[in-house]
Amino acid sequence: MVTGTAFVTGASQGIGREIAQTLAERGANVALAARGDGIYEAKSLIDAPDCTLAIKTDVTNEASVQAAIEETVATFGGLDCLVNNAGIAGPTAPIEQIDREEWERTMNVNVTGMFLTTKNAAPHLRESDQGTVVNISSISGKRPLKSRTPYTASKMAVIGLTRTLAFELGDDDVTVNAVCPGATRGPRIENVIEKQAASRSVDYETAKREVFTNDTALGQLVDPKDITEMVAFLASDRARHITAQDLNVDAGTTWY
Repeated sequence: MVTGTAFVTGASQGIGREIAQTLAERGANVALAARGDGIYEAKSLIDAPDCTLAIKTDVTNEASVQAAIEETVATFGGLDCLVNNAGIAGPTAPIEQIDREEWERTMNVNVTGMFLTTKNAAPHLRESDQGTVVNISSISGKRPLKSRTPYTASKMAVIGLTRTLAFELGDDDVTVNAVCPGATRGPRIENVIEKQAASRSVDYETAKREVFTNDTALGQLVDPKDITEMVAFLASDRARHITAQDLNVDAGTTWY
């Protein structure tokens, strides 16, 4: 069971949408935050209209973030859980071929976005008796991929941000953890595999095996539901003494 109110970024599609749906199903009020109109469809798929709120939010714009969090608090009376899921894959190319604009966009969405949402959510989380932050990082933040410099650097930064915030917010009993997914089935990873195939001059299935599944213990991609279950656990009372951790959900790829 998850109680209280959660604010989920990147909730218009993919893992973010599934996280929002799972938290609502487990009993939480949920604000679905994203830039795209997909948040309205995502909200309609959740059978709890009085307990969900769709809010257009650009995580790289502090005014947008502040307004979205204030609307969430005004609607539901507080904020207990922040799920920082918004992120982009960034370019797939050797560093010499990556434009500064691509680097900055990846860092702005994947790192600065988490900074801005956590900064504005922190006062409300401190007031909660069950404050929780769950940041979505990646095993690529521990075990980098070739030709993915902006993405892997951003996901390493997320782990550092998580550990620091756990100690900064811990005095007010706010837990802060990161979930590090492995390659997870869905449109985003399909796009990444296609780019890896092109950069390696191999076909899609070969790139999938070489880059993502050959060295997993289970030899397969992760199911999105596995990620949502971990997030729901960390947002629940069962995880009140788990903090400052980066937890892998990766079919057995990384052991640290």
